[in-house]
Amino acid sequence: MGNRNAPEGTMKKHPQLLELNAFFFISQMSEKYGRHLTLATVPSEEWKTFSERGFDCLWLMGVWTRSPGSRAHAVKEPNLCRAYDLILPDWKKEDVTGSPYAIYRYELDPYLGKPEELLQLKMKLNGMGLSLILDFVPNHLSFDHPWTVESPDLFVSCRTETVRAHPDWSFITAEGKKIAHGRDPFFAPWIDTAQINFWSPAAREAWRSELLRIARVADGVRCDMAMLGLNDVFQRVWGEHITEKRPETEFWAEVIPEVKKVAPNFLFIGEVYWDLDWTLQQLGFDFTYDKTLFDRMFFDSPTSVRDHLRAEPAYRDKCLRFIENHDEERATVNFGKQKSRAAGMITSTVPGLRFFHDGQMQGRRIRTPIHLRREPKEAPNPEISDMYKRLLRFIKTPVTHDGEWMLLNTRPAWENNETHQAILVWLWGWQQDWKMVVINYSLIRAQAFIRIPEFLLRQFFIQFRDALTDKVYDHTGEELSQRGLYVDLHPWQSHLFEFKV
Repeated sequence: MGNRNAPEGTMKKHPQLLELNAFFFISQMSEKYGRHLTLATVPSEEWKTFSERGFDCLWLMGVWTRSPGSRAHAVKEPNLCRAYDLILPDWKKEDVTGSPYAIYRYELDPYLGKPEELLQLKMKLNGMGLSLILDFVPNHLSFDHPWTVESPDLFVSCRTETVRAHPDWSFITAEGKKIAHGRDPFFAPWIDTAQINFWSPAAREAWRSELLRIARVADGVRCDMAMLGLNDVFQRVWGEHITEKRPETEFWAEVIPEVKKVAPNFLFIGEVYWDLDWTLQQLGFDFTYDKTLFDRMFFDSPTSVRDHLRAEPAYRDKCLRFIENHDEERATVNFGKQKSRAAGMITSTVPGLRFFHDGQMQGRRIRTPIHLRREPKEAPNPEISDMYKRLLRFIKTPVTHDGEWMLLNTRPAWENNETHQAILVWLWGWQQDWKMVVINYSLIRAQAFIRIPEFLLRQFFIQFRDALTDKVYDHTGEELSQRGLYVDLHPWQSHLFEFKV
């Protein structure tokens, strides 16, 4: 089991992270207080609410200086402008900031405050028990970043034949140097970016220095599209188009240990797809996106979800569980309201890093382009808000942060009733305190008997309290030992049981 008396400042084994869009948050706070605020001038009680709700980490997405060139592109790009018109009809040019992933400088954007305010914020959050997570975008920088002129050899420069065959893959700097745009192998180039050459020793050294600077003002980084830095992936995307020799070592294997030498508790969180999450964990990432769980919850059966959760702890405990983020549609739109609630129950109560996106807990439906500095007002959904309020209270405890987790089995409630397979059940325990999560992850009503471990049934009487409804259920240990705990759940319905033994 986890260490309930871990030293102050030690990250919990299964922490909870909230993603906040930094520009949206500052705009919201400025409107609330009637003056333009910065990270340092936001009242402390606003930050404290995140700690009180049970979050351990705040990911302030998009704090770094935005690119003037990216902003100029975002102001006139037709598809983006149509999205602005639809989502924020009263938008003005000053509302368009450019992409937070076309970074001009790893320095706090002036809209959010002075550069020194990041360290001030980190110290303030740490004093409240919160860790500050910031972006790191290893694959590219903005196409007008000073390095494109000062150090063009840090970037990919394609062979002449590639430039002829794919003229849209490159741009020409003010000094006349041709540099490739950032790319993902399955999409068109990001035309407001410049592609870093991961095989360049100088580029690796530049990133090492940049990460060490970030480690002075933050407690961790969320690494955008982290798998693009792997040698095999870079080979597939750029290998035939460049002249550099493939290095023997991986980029992440070089930079992560160097940062950890200086900041041992600094977190590396990897956005990763294509089933490369285990690979990145082996290279030193503390947590990696669990896209497999997301896809199984969206497309597959409860059995498929259960099978994924049977993974070995060495992998399982380093997974970041999510149902939405700024790259995905809102969960209430993507999954639907009822299914999104059940999916949120899963990602919030299994082992790993539990990820929450600002607005998820209010049931927001509008996904605002990240090129804007503010988002539209949207009334919260009372049903979803109440569910998350109770859920966060249920998991704000050492039991679910550092306790022991076990997946339980179900059996049919009566002969030939196979609906029990739709019910997912797991336990969290610490000494006498136990929590049981029961979820009918299906479109049908389901019944089951839950097999509770015998070592929990030694006392005569057990009282289960459901944190979602405040209802109390009394059972004897003998009854539970003989039959199990009977549950009957409507589609997507859940129980959050608390009990002591």
